[in-house]
Amino acid sequence: MRGKSILLIIGGGIAAYKSLELIRRLAERGVRSRAILTKAGAEFVTPLSVSALTGQKIFQDLFSLTDESEMGHIELSRAADLVVVAPATADLMGKLAGGLANDLASTTLLATDKKILMAPAMNVRMWESPAVRRSFEILKKDGVLFAGPNDGEMACGEFGTGRMAEPLEVIAAIEAALGAEGPLAGVRALVTAGPTREPVDPVRFLANHSSGKQGYAIAEALVRAGAETTLISGPVAIAPPDGVKLMRVTTAREMLAACEASLPADVLVMAAAVADWRPDIAANSKIKKSTDRVVPLIKLVENPDILATLTQHARRPRLVIGFAAETDDVVENAIAKRARKGADWIIANDVSANLNGESVMGSDRNRVHLVSAAGTEDWPEMSKAEVGSRLAARIAATLKGAA
Repeated sequence: MRGKSILLIIGGGIAAYKSLELIRRLAERGVRSRAILTKAGAEFVTPLSVSALTGQKIFQDLFSLTDESEMGHIELSRAADLVVVAPATADLMGKLAGGLANDLASTTLLATDKKILMAPAMNVRMWESPAVRRSFEILKKDGVLFAGPNDGEMACGEFGTGRMAEPLEVIAAIEAALGAEGPLAGVRALVTAGPTREPVDPVRFLANHSSGKQGYAIAEALVRAGAETTLISGPVAIAPPDGVKLMRVTTAREMLAACEASLPADVLVMAAAVADWRPDIAANSKIKKSTDRVVPLIKLVENPDILATLTQHARRPRLVIGFAAETDDVVENAIAKRARKGADWIIANDVSANLNGESVMGSDRNRVHLVSAAGTEDWPEMSKAEVGSRLAARIAATLKGAA
């Protein structure tokens, strides 16, 4: 993206502080930023801080004779390679969807002839309101691009969808919007995610608490880095990332078959929580409760070890990464698992950990340890999206170094 120019519109909301990090990260990549700071946005970040980071004058007032003579809003709207709205408030989304323009930000959005990327941020109730959902659908049909919003805890204390995407996620979306060739261009990636379900009878199954969020975040990060990504997913309740080839499975044996059918691949990330056992025989009809309260005996047999099978496969990927969900001796067990399975890396986490009052499984945050031949890296707590971005960057550096 070096040499590109971004027009950043900073909306009003507590997430406006992330725009400062976004500007800094863009500068690291050689991207110039010019900013429009809305009146509400200026309640959360100062013009001086934005100007200091961009190295440019900040634009705020549609009716400023000085600003209009130096760079009118029409020229401002078209001088950049991409217009980014971060945070994108319900107000800004609604104005653009309705074709309204009564300030510099909304006028600029209507006047631009460039792509627009929005990173929404608002309370979960606002995000789920019919009016905002209509705006969102209209804007998508009009070709507006979106990064997020994410699930998580709000500044107001509520939990749900509405958190602004993290700066690295927005940057990945910017790279995709600009058509920049990512560091994993030409790489074929295979990711597994979510739980597997092993049927007991037509209405019952054995499973686990995996939400699939971490695997989906990794797949999305790999796509944004340019990889041709296949996502093999167990049953989850989240939408697949744009750009992936999605294969849905239910059981461990189905997941193994899908993985083998998707080879060859350059990198394999086994983030799924695969059931270790399954009933030896699934009943054809519902098992009824016994009148004498005798509990039916279900014999379990071991499922195939997908990670070990693929590390020994004739078409083994160049880089094989497994996950280890542990409750005790996390790093020690991960080191042993890496040796036993033959994986290049193991990403381990403590699924009994409590992060911000939530279990790791199902939450939007994670704290992991990367175990490799070089040793163990303890990553700080971060969002699962950030784990995905960081892992994608590490994969790119490793594959490039091995090329």
